[in-house]
Amino acid sequence: MTRTWNKIKEIIKKDPRYSLQAYQFVFEALDYTTNMLGKNQHKTPDADRHVSGKQLMEGIRKYALKQFGFMALTVFDRWGIKQDADFGDIVFNLVESGLMGKTETDSRDDFKNIYDLKKVFDEGFKFDGKYDIQLSLNALGIKKR
Repeated sequence: MTRTWNKIKEIIKKDPRYSLQAYQFVFEALDYTTNMLGKNQHKTPDADRHVSGKQLMEGIRKYALKQFGFMALTVFDRWGIKQDADFGDIVFNLVESGLMGKTETDSRDDFKNIYDLKKVFDEGFKFDGKYDIQLSLNALGIKKR
C-alpha cells in the first residue's frame, strides 16, 4: 500500500488540483461500481472487471450520495473537484501512473458532460425518511414565521 500512496503523492506533485482524498474516493467508488455491476474483484477476471467512464460516473454518483449525502458537493469542492470532467482527469492521472488500467477505447472525454455536479448533488438531492423539520424546529424553540 505504501507504493500506491507514494505514486499518488507523485501524481499530486505533478497535478496539485486534487487532494489525496479525491484519489482515495475514486478507488473506493471504482470498487463500489464493480460490485454494483456484479464484477466482484475476487471472483471476476481482471479483463471482465473493466467499467466504462459512464458506468464509473454512475457509481461515483451513488457512492457519493451514500457516503456524504447532501454534503457531497461540498466535499468534492474541498477536494478540488468542480465538474464531472475532473473525475476523468483523476482516473487518467491514475492510469498514467500505472495504478489503474484502461482499454484502447477509454478516454478522458468519457467523463465529460455526464452530469452537472450541482444539479445532481445539490438541486437534485432529496432527503429520505420521515424526518419532520418543523417538529425539530419546534423542539429547539424556533417558531415558524
